[in-house]
Amino acid sequence: MEKEKLRIDKYLWAIRLFKTRSQAGDACSKGKVKLSGDSVKASRIVNINDEYEVKTETKKWVVKVTGLLHSRVQYAEAIKYYTDITPPEELDRIKFEAATFQTGKRMSKIGRPTKRERRDLGGFMEQ
Repeated sequence: MEKEKLRIDKYLWAIRLFKTRSQAGDACSKGKVKLSGDSVKASRIVNINDEYEVKTETKKWVVKVTGLLHSRVQYAEAIKYYTDITPPEELDRIKFEAATFQTGKRMSKIGRPTKRERRDLGGFMEQ
């Protein structure tokens, strides 16, 4: 394989949008990776200045390819190979969801709840 050509699934894995290459390939086959509004296959060749819409589990990304990255590197290096052009509305939605996720008084993983806290949680769960 020529070093010049790079598949979209490998690129998305290398820039760390997906944890595994197979997850990136699955996202392509399920239509979660789009170029100009059209779904792309995992074997699609990436070109510099392409803009892809990528839907991951947590976020909808819009990335512009600024360089071809053939192997997975640390995050600080990987961010040099794309520009995140995700619309601000999407970023606001993610922040809002994160804020609403923190509902109770207790912080997670800080010991067991007390009897009083369990009663309060029980009442919360029944409503």
